[in-house]
Amino acid sequence: MPVRVRATAALVAAVFCLAAPGTARADAAAEAQHLTGTLADGATWIADTPAPGHWNGTLLLFSHGFGPTVAQNAPSDAARGALLAEGYALAGSSYDPNGPQWALASAERDQFATLDAVTAKIGEPRRTLSVGQSMGGLVNAQIARDGAGRVDGALGLCGLVAGGTDLDNYQLDAEYTIARLLLPGEELKLVGFDSPSEAAAAGARLTAAVTAAQSTPGGRARIALAAAYLNVPAWAPGKDRPAADDWQGQEEQQYAWLAQGLLSFIEGGRYAMEQSVGGNNSWNRGVDYADLLSGSPHAPRVRALYRAAGLDLRADLDDLTEGAAVTADRDAVRAAARTSSAGQGLAVPLLDIHTTADNLVPVEQENRFADRVRASGDGALLRRAYVERQGHCTFTTAETVAAVHAVERRVATGHWGSLAQPAALQRAALALGLDGAAYVPYHADELTVGREPARATALPSRD
Repeated sequence: MPVRVRATAALVAAVFCLAAPGTARADAAAEAQHLTGTLADGATWIADTPAPGHWNGTLLLFSHGFGPTVAQNAPSDAARGALLAEGYALAGSSYDPNGPQWALASAERDQFATLDAVTAKIGEPRRTLSVGQSMGGLVNAQIARDGAGRVDGALGLCGLVAGGTDLDNYQLDAEYTIARLLLPGEELKLVGFDSPSEAAAAGARLTAAVTAAQSTPGGRARIALAAAYLNVPAWAPGKDRPAADDWQGQEEQQYAWLAQGLLSFIEGGRYAMEQSVGGNNSWNRGVDYADLLSGSPHAPRVRALYRAAGLDLRADLDDLTEGAAVTADRDAVRAAARTSSAGQGLAVPLLDIHTTADNLVPVEQENRFADRVRASGDGALLRRAYVERQGHCTFTTAETVAAVHAVERRVATGHWGSLAQPAALQRAALALGLDGAAYVPYHADELTVGREPARATALPSRD
């Protein structure tokens, strides 16, 4: 495995800017090293290390999110600089670059191989912490499950911890609702895409339907129904949070998320997922859409908007239930269970942090995951904390670094205590003097999805 070592100007600047001129920390920044290498499957890895004598002994193994399979070792440049300045070493891989961007078939394997390659170059760390963001948060949860003896603790950032099949199922519910109610009589392919362009066309058509429907009360009510199934937050970027009973204002902010290309992103992700697991791993045949809505925290808004529009909500729900005909490829469901699920247990302490209004990975995923971890008997190892902010993975550097510190202290002390409490995390983040923090007490609702992936093999299948 070829390895290169170099000191980079960008890395020097990132670390230097956090230290006072003339300090030992600034001197160390000038000697910080950047390493690269290649794994057996063609995945690349990178590592950044403090100067000799300035490593604090902890290695952070970072799992990146959905997108190009390019090696990353931190959630942001600012976070990398802050963590290096504190003496952490950072490493991460690209995952297999020869497969789809939903790279769960190789990600965990490549992360462990990266750990081996990096420690062979820099020496064994005193402790190793796994960190993962978005799709990488799912990889991180798998590493926390499987990494006994390899990692000591884990931090998830806005992780897609409910897994790939739950994701595709609740997204299908929303897409199907839009297609059935806003494009009546039109046969729109929602699963089993043959190409990225086919997926993109479906996303564009769904977005156009939502845009047109927003102009009428009935259209807005149906958009709210689809948004409820999609678990879309009713608080959008750049806007004040609507009042608890401002149903119209809440729908307008859900629409803002949808109008920004969310549906097109979802369809592109579905294509990548289907390529990864070998077929369609989602289904809605047998789903009772009235029952599904009844369990959603968004149901009061939907009912109020339907009443205001003079529409018959029950008729729409019955229509959705009667028309639901999408079946899953059983082999694809099994493949997703193997590669793209988590919560079957934990081997090390895990702290998950999440923004409260996440448009891409709804905060409700945390409850779905926690239920599974508790069922495995490992609930005592898991803690969750929340940041009051709109958007996906929009954490400040201070929030991220404070969470790393909390996990490291949990590993060192052997107990959580108050480390992961919002007040403690908020104090710790603000004490860093970086870019602010917004940890808050928060209780996430249950994820609106209505079926368990494990039961898919008992359902009618298209194969």
